[in-house]
Amino acid sequence: MQTQQLSEQTAHYLLLEEQFGAHNYHPIPVVLERGEGVFLYDVDGKKYFDFLSGYSAVNQGHCHPRIINALIDQSKKLTLTSRAFHSNLLGNYAKYITSYFGYDKVLPMNTGVEGGETAVKLARRWGYDKKGIEENKAKIIFANGNFWGRTLAAISSSTDPSSYKGFGPFMPGFELVPYNDTVALEKAFQDKNVAAFMVEPIQGEAGVVLPDEGYLTKVRELCTEYNVLFIADEIQTGLCRTGKMLACDHENVRPDILILGKALSGGVLPVSAVLCDDEIMMNIKPGEHGSTYGGNPLACAVAMEALQVLKDENMAENAENMGQLLRDELAKLNSPLIKTIRGKGLLNAIVINHENSEVAWNICLELKNNGLLAKPTHGDKIRFAPPLLISKEQILECVAIIGKTLEKFN
Repeated sequence: MQTQQLSEQTAHYLLLEEQFGAHNYHPIPVVLERGEGVFLYDVDGKKYFDFLSGYSAVNQGHCHPRIINALIDQSKKLTLTSRAFHSNLLGNYAKYITSYFGYDKVLPMNTGVEGGETAVKLARRWGYDKKGIEENKAKIIFANGNFWGRTLAAISSSTDPSSYKGFGPFMPGFELVPYNDTVALEKAFQDKNVAAFMVEPIQGEAGVVLPDEGYLTKVRELCTEYNVLFIADEIQTGLCRTGKMLACDHENVRPDILILGKALSGGVLPVSAVLCDDEIMMNIKPGEHGSTYGGNPLACAVAMEALQVLKDENMAENAENMGQLLRDELAKLNSPLIKTIRGKGLLNAIVINHENSEVAWNICLELKNNGLLAKPTHGDKIRFAPPLLISKEQILECVAIIGKTLEKFN
């Protein structure tokens, strides 16, 4: 493994985490203390391009002034009531976000994985109350390679041993089909106990795996034909990341249940949301689902501003244009280390062409040295997903950094 020269200050913070924190992550050895737009700054003052965007949580850029002002203004008034009482913002937020995405109702939660859990509960209840599935027999179908978190339910649908190994027994009623395979999906749908199919329009954690064109359209058709709910996990792909407001918009398909998170707050605090129509949402009654912090006034204020910023600053259009530029410029590098370039909008990845599984990690360490932060996933894949306000000049500068870095490993 490539060794890194760390400053005394950086080493101090890394040691504190190592000594007192759980060892459930393996971060790039950089200690960050400030962010602005597309840039991050470490404790020694060094500036970096952020090419991960908090796993697409900071689509609007770090510390966007409008989002921060919304946070500050609301934090001085009221931050939390719990759902034991009403707040003056929840109704406004519910009206705003349902109008924004075109659904009857929203169920607000905090983290992305809570959004996934909520969608599964809604689908099961709909299956019993509306589809007529026998109690405790409902099934949810997932795609191989999915990732929606690390709760026990989420890992019960995982095909990645690093997520599920050693944590069983697992959630019953979950079944898997290959991603991007509508023949296998239709076969699974012939089981009348299937309530829903939950899928990422583009698989992010798997390494930015894009399905064939028309896949989502066919999924929609099959779900309609077999009376199965189409749950779109747009936590990473949504909110302009792929060049449209939602990745599903590339094929003009409307999921029955839409899960949002990450950039819903612009990276300011945990905010997630599950949207669907009354036929699905209204089967959940008082006391059957909830969260102390879900829909809190602070989250409502921040989420409305974060969503408005996406539209006001045309971030979907910029993601589309800059993503195409990024992929074109990466291809021009003609690097023998780049086996594949894939992506849509500003959700992109390269697959490293090398037999040594540590090379992608070492490339990311060298990228850090050269002023760009990225991280490998599944060994040989490196995601490139900067904030959506990145400019043409910045893209070209970043590709130059990537090219310079790769040359060192040729």
